[in-house]
Amino acid sequence: MQYLLMCCFDEQRWEALPESQRAEIMSAYQTLEQELVKSGHYRAGAKLKQSSSATSVRLKNGRPAITDGPFAETKEQIGGYHLVECNDLDEAIAIALRIPTLPAGGSIEVRPVAHAKQF
Repeated sequence: MQYLLMCCFDEQRWEALPESQRAEIMSAYQTLEQELVKSGHYRAGAKLKQSSSATSVRLKNGRPAITDGPFAETKEQIGGYHLVECNDLDEAIAIALRIPTLPAGGSIEVRPVAHAKQF
């Protein structure tokens, strides 16, 4: 079963971290991704640009409504994601607990993928 691990963090809090700490966290991400590739869990992942670069697309009265910015007003934004293949939710949670932003105050939303399409 595939799970999407959405890495959430308060962008202002991230920017307030010392550059050395951010570099250490990103290095730990690279190490984790390499380990997940070797173990066969890793399917995809990416770091996202800041939420201020987002564009939200909605329909209002059947017409497109395109706005700048994130979909919802929240303290934490999705900063990246990992798509992993796991035997069950417990295994996905165990991987999520290894994500380097957790000790710095981040959170990980673990969500099962309903349908994975291969192209």
